[in-house]
Amino acid sequence: MPLRQPHARFAVIGQPVDHSLSPYIHKHFASQWSVDLDYACLELAPEALAQGLTRFAAEGGVGANVTLPHKRAVMDLCGELAPRARRAQSVNTLSVIDGVWHGDNTDGVGLVNDLCLRRNIDLRGRRTLLLGAGGVAFGVAPALMDAGIGELVVCNRTPERADELADALQEPERAHTRYWQDLPELGHFDLILNATSAGRGTQPLQLPFRLTGAHTVAVDLSYGMAAIDFLAWAKAAGCGEAFDGLGMLVEQAAESFRIWQGVRPDTDGVYAELRRLADGDAVVELHRRQPALLRHHQALQ
Repeated sequence: MPLRQPHARFAVIGQPVDHSLSPYIHKHFASQWSVDLDYACLELAPEALAQGLTRFAAEGGVGANVTLPHKRAVMDLCGELAPRARRAQSVNTLSVIDGVWHGDNTDGVGLVNDLCLRRNIDLRGRRTLLLGAGGVAFGVAPALMDAGIGELVVCNRTPERADELADALQEPERAHTRYWQDLPELGHFDLILNATSAGRGTQPLQLPFRLTGAHTVAVDLSYGMAAIDFLAWAKAAGCGEAFDGLGMLVEQAAESFRIWQGVRPDTDGVYAELRRLADGDAVVELHRRQPALLRHHQALQ
């Protein structure tokens, strides 16, 4: 099946945005149809977002991915919001339909597709711990519930934000919150998702090992060097599987591509290439920080 809009303009919008992998990913997707996709980085300050989107559409732009800090603010500029965007309370995919911006959120389906399709993980009935209650957490939580997890415990250093997320899910018997200081008493989880920025500075991530079991799957929703501390903790804690969010990034991009072009691309090739590059960067950083990380994890045992 041919692409629906092979010669239209697309972009990723944010500030900063020059680090984004989206142009590479989407151009790789389009190359499967021998199309050189027009996909660029468009850096917009918050105060220039509305005017910038209007100008982008006037110049032929029909679709955009949205990253920080605009994922919530752009909702107000949409004439229509998909149910996924309403539940996530943020937009990461924009489409022009009949002259109006339509907003969607593909973060959740990206995570679920990576877990279920790429890694063959059955989410049904899993006791799940979600660390963090920011925009990414809001994006993935509804999709996890829809995928059939058994219980979702949301833990955030600001408990009010965790309560807001749990309340938005409207399933109090399955989704609830606990205080960060309660983590040592929560028992082990089948799935642990890190949606925080903890551990990415000078201080290692501090989590109790008793959260995990031999069959626990641990996922950092960031990727590459940003995920090093959490994945090192997961390995030291004895998790059965531990990986970062690179697969989620690729799969959410594939869902955006499907929305725009009407076909789903193959994701294996671009994932393998990005995995090779990300692992190379992460290995260098891990070797640099390994002595401090090892001392910290030995102290926790």
